[in-house]
Amino acid sequence: MPMAATDIEAMIRAAIPDAQVEITDLAGDGDHYAARVVAASFVGLSRVQQTRAVYAALGDRMGTTLHALQLTTSVPKDRYS
Repeated sequence: MPMAATDIEAMIRAAIPDAQVEITDLAGDGDHYAARVVAASFVGLSRVQQTRAVYAALGDRMGTTLHALQLTTSVPKDRYS
């Protein structure tokens, strides 16, 4: 069963409350998404650590209910202004 984009967003926001999350359904099938996650709490974390935080938010759904996720993470640009 495919996973809704709103569910992905809610799970990420629940685990990373300060996150700005944008979800795009890449194939229109509910199985292949792109996610852009921007969070001040990522400051000081490597990209690998940021990615792990998002995957942890999705728990066991990554690779099962959620087949594929193209992930981009970053800190807010104003953190460096």
